[in-house]
Amino acid sequence: MMENFVFPGLTTRVVFGAGTMSRAGEEVRRLGHSKVLVLSTPHQKDDADKLAASLGDLAAGVFAGATMHTPVEVTETALEAYRASGATAVVSLGGGSTTGLGKAIAVRTGADQVVIPTTYAGSEMTDILGETAMGEKTTRRSPDIRPETVIYDVDLTLSLPLGLTVTSAMNAIAHAMEAFYAPDRNPVIVLMCRDAMTAFRDGIPRLIQDPHDRAARAQALYAAWCCSTALGYVSMALHHKLAHVFGGSFDTPHAETHAILLPYTTAFNEQAVPDLLRPIAEAFGGGSAGGGIWDFAQSVGAPLSLKAIGIEESDLDRATAIAVKNAYANPRPIDPGSIRELLQAAWEGRRPGL
Repeated sequence: MMENFVFPGLTTRVVFGAGTMSRAGEEVRRLGHSKVLVLSTPHQKDDADKLAASLGDLAAGVFAGATMHTPVEVTETALEAYRASGATAVVSLGGGSTTGLGKAIAVRTGADQVVIPTTYAGSEMTDILGETAMGEKTTRRSPDIRPETVIYDVDLTLSLPLGLTVTSAMNAIAHAMEAFYAPDRNPVIVLMCRDAMTAFRDGIPRLIQDPHDRAARAQALYAAWCCSTALGYVSMALHHKLAHVFGGSFDTPHAETHAILLPYTTAFNEQAVPDLLRPIAEAFGGGSAGGGIWDFAQSVGAPLSLKAIGIEESDLDRATAIAVKNAYANPRPIDPGSIRELLQAAWEGRRPGL
């Protein structure tokens, strides 16, 4: 018998395909705006300038200062630029850093957002904003944070470096993993997550062979949309908590942190809800969800240990203390001892179950 569920409906407009960035101006006008500020990281400033040029009179300027983990001080500088520009909306071009900055501006000003993702990280479909201040990352959810329109352009992912392709895909898979056991899950999201697992499983190895394989890029971008939708419409738990601990308090790279933690957080909660995580074991093999994810990560060259991204073994006690400081829902009870054991395995990089 099917469980009771609530499906809240999807509110963000999605434009998916190849060459779809050319529709950015049309989507801005559809939202009723005549001036937008284009956002990017410093690395993507040239692309942002080209996008602004294509928008013509709609572009009120470019702010290319987005950075990882959305520091509040960067947001304050961007707010000054936004208000001085006369814009009433933002167009965010890039990955999670740029999307996060657009959300931070929107929640403070009421600006509408058009997001054009260039990675698979997945924050574009969510009502979640993570910000860093005074060495810790805090997360909040609000309808005001969710972007109004997302434009997925397969062409923008053709030049995505192979390393970032892999880590941002693992980041996306983490959203689906936690959605499988979310207390507010529903059949629609679960189906999307199942579809995403097989799409990433089949698509990422093809991209390792040929990073410009357009069909595989479309497959991966579709999977990323599914996972982003899961992140945006059901609750996350231990995995995302730990990723925020390392990102906010140890300044680790976002996608790599998610990729490293994923097999270990999966294995941790698999002990409590093996049936709910069975779709991952079925997709990736390995005899278990955690082991299957680790095997896939190893096969596609994803990072496998916290040590590899600069975490010292002596940092693990502090990370554990931060992770258990506030209570939060998780399928398996959380205590300092079990979390410290999880982090030790992730620091060493050993396969779950060994």
